[in-house]
Amino acid sequence: MSHASRKVLGSPLTTSAKKSRTMSTTALSLSGNPVCKLVKPGECQITEDWTTCKLIERVEVSPTSSLLRFDLPNEKEPLNLSTCACILAKAELPVAGGGGDEAVIRPYTPVSTNDLVGNFDLLVKNYGEHGRMSTHLCKLTVGKTVDFKHIPFNVKIQAPFAQKKIGMIVGGTGITPMVQALHAILGSDAANTTKVSMLYGSKVSTDILGEELLENWAEKYSDCFSLTHVLSDEPEDSSWSGKKGFINKDLIAEHLPPPSEGDNVIVFVCGPPPMYKALCGPRDEKELTGVLAEMGYEASQVYKF
Repeated sequence: MSHASRKVLGSPLTTSAKKSRTMSTTALSLSGNPVCKLVKPGECQITEDWTTCKLIERVEVSPTSSLLRFDLPNEKEPLNLSTCACILAKAELPVAGGGGDEAVIRPYTPVSTNDLVGNFDLLVKNYGEHGRMSTHLCKLTVGKTVDFKHIPFNVKIQAPFAQKKIGMIVGGTGITPMVQALHAILGSDAANTTKVSMLYGSKVSTDILGEELLENWAEKYSDCFSLTHVLSDEPEDSSWSGKKGFINKDLIAEHLPPPSEGDNVIVFVCGPPPMYKALCGPRDEKELTGVLAEMGYEASQVYKF
């Protein structure tokens, strides 16, 4: 996806020059170089209390997805979020069928790093009637606010990762914590000793979230990072020559490190509930089931985001 295809909706209060700089830095969250700037858990600007943040820019990066930039309480400090962690977003939204409003809360993993000061970026896919919060965020007017908080449960696996052979199984917006993990690996000396293989499931080739970023990294860091796209709903008459269907046993065996690697391998999984159910079991269950269990992976070799 070229930069020219992105539609930028910025604050009308900014000057043309300032807006141009903002556009450039916002786009970097999905097109720049990997940056490893690790912060230990417990230092995030967004705390366990709800914090109000203002939307300062929205960049439409695909027909259904937007990159949203929010401000931070302390504009002189970065978000200071630990590796792969998420934050919770809350909005008062109309109850389905009428009857007033209710608080809707959803988790999101920023795609920006702790190198960004005063702001953070979320990549959000608009799921229409199936995603109340995502629709709200993607239609949010610049200048409006959203409440966020970060709780200990939102802390995930931390870099640097002990395993040197890492598999990633991703579906849709599940790419966001993987982007954070890749920043930590490719942006550090770990790129010299770690092999990362990603199977990335999307619906169609025109709506692959973070495609430009991932393709650039796969090319630039080919000795460390390999990327395989798998499209479930690509039209039969398209020019797409890559994999079609769903991520399955054969693709995992072909592209991901095998369970025989023992303690040196880990497989990250993040995607929609059907993906978890088929490949590793529900993410809130420690037990490993599904395809990965059938292939011989142990629960300790799989991390469910």
